Amino acid sequence: MKTKTDKISLDSFGSYLGREKGCLVVRDRLGKRQSYPLIENRIAEIQLRSGSYVSTGALTTCAFWKIDCVILTQRGNPVGILKSLSDDSHVRTRVCQYEALTNGKGVKIAKEITLAKIEGQNQLLKKYGLRWHDSYRYSQAIKALDETDLRLLRNKLMSYEGKYSERYFRQILQLFGESFRPEKRTTFKAYDGLNNVLNLAYRVLFWKIQIALIKAKLEPYLGFLHGMQKGEPSLVCDFQDLYRYLIDDFVIAYCKNVSEKDFVLKEEDCSVNRKGKRQYLSESKNRELLSRLDRYFETHVPISRIRRGGRQEIETLISEEALLFAQYLRDEKHDWIPRTIKLVS
Repeated sequence: MKTKTDKISLDSFGSYLGREKGCLVVRDRLGKRQSYPLIENRIAEIQLRSGSYVSTGALTTCAFWKIDCVILTQRGNPVGILKSLSDDSHVRTRVCQYEALTNGKGVKIAKEITLAKIEGQNQLLKKYGLRWHDSYRYSQAIKALDETDLRLLRNKLMSYEGKYSERYFRQILQLFGESFRPEKRTTFKAYDGLNNVLNLAYRVLFWKIQIALIKAKLEPYLGFLHGMQKGEPSLVCDFQDLYRYLIDDFVIAYCKNVSEKDFVLKEEDCSVNRKGKRQYLSESKNRELLSRLDRYFETHVPISRIRRGGRQEIETLISEEALLFAQYLRDEKHDWIPRTIKLVS
């Protein structure tokens, strides 16, 4: 089977996606068109940004050909995914995922994710000559935890993770320009521009992971390190922790050419009857960020593919890791240790 490589992005007002004679057709607002023959089966993903248009025929075709459709806001924040109904097949994988909560596998998985996250942070700290975590000490402490109750173990692991992450962000924030550098890392509804840049980049990683988990027939809302909180796709959050350091590295590099004048203030609703101003990248810089981030996920890294080849793209690695994880849950693999990417100084 050929690898799907093409990506279609409708990122301008008035652009249109339709279907004509065995092809998906994209037209911009000036009438320029481009055809993508379906028989070649090369289309991997379509990004539909607010302000563009799409026919129901094209959406039907995407579902039939299992083409991922990601729906984004005008600022590029992913808010929805169109998937085929057949993506909910292979229930055995999800049954094994539920059983892992009580059969001991969940405990091991939670530990491995925590170890991989801290190791990823160490990779970045070492790359920029910052003070890294004591690898031996933290790994021994985490491995020595003998809790068999996943809920109790999760609390202890999150305590370790929180302590190391606080120290980690306190250092890497110093790598950004002083004019737009925040005092601390803020996730939900941040007001400053840099935290909103990080949040947007993490969000892109988030939906790439969610697509990979769905393709591997996993349940995105049943995680191991992150609990089953209402409305929280906790397995996506688990896998996100494996790759956050890569996003941090990307944003550090991108922001070397960013200054305070590249940010704009937007008035938004903060709560009932209360408005506030949040800082975001300008429209042109925001598009540039998303375009470069897309190319970053296509960067090749020296980690062998499952079947053949000594290198693969970051996005492919995420998909493969989800498949390997599913195999471990089904007892098709004896062990699962997340593969981490070594950062080059």
